[in-house]
Amino acid sequence: MKITYLGHASFKIEGDGKTIFVDPWLTGPKSTTSIDKVDKADIVLVTHDHGDHGYAEAIKICKKTGATFVAINELGIKAKDEGVSNVHTLNIGGSVMIEDVVVTLVQAFHSSAKGGPTGFIVKFPSGTFYHAGDTGIFSTMKIFGELYKPDVCLLPIGSYYTMDIQQAAMATKLLNPKYVIPMHYDTFPVIQADPKEFKELVRKVNPETETRILKPGESTEI
Repeated sequence: MKITYLGHASFKIEGDGKTIFVDPWLTGPKSTTSIDKVDKADIVLVTHDHGDHGYAEAIKICKKTGATFVAINELGIKAKDEGVSNVHTLNIGGSVMIEDVVVTLVQAFHSSAKGGPTGFIVKFPSGTFYHAGDTGIFSTMKIFGELYKPDVCLLPIGSYYTMDIQQAAMATKLLNPKYVIPMHYDTFPVIQADPKEFKELVRKVNPETETRILKPGESTEI
């Protein structure tokens, strides 16, 4: 997998010939790209409908590229009503196979206007990632780790709206991935956080996991 951090909680993830966007808030202050520059997308995932998670941009990307939109039922129905052709309306615990990629919708502990907040566990033939969405820590993360064995977890660390550094480090221990990438921090003054502090705490509580810190626009290969 090639993982590109697009800023805030937005990622482009490429694997096995597929390109997936998660929470593509490409108009945000930390975004390093724009919808005009998106020329390929196979799947677009939106964790919830808060403005900083790119629902509006996701709709535009899907219409532009023909990508499949995946979200919780109510948000998927809204996307259909807004003219997106390929939509999967999952609910918590449900999975769908899109060609050779399995997308599983999982719970998150947060808020939303339509439907509920979620995360995604996505399995390529060659690897698996977990995007937690906006959430606090919860004990079922340990089950996710045991059941899906994610290679990489994308976890919020900014506090105020989501987990803070300590919770995110403990979540890493529960999930026990090979790699963890922090997200959802430093976009606004209330979510300032030091990813190096998170990295050091992960090293102490779960030394088996490597923390990779990405600046917006940077990529890493897993």
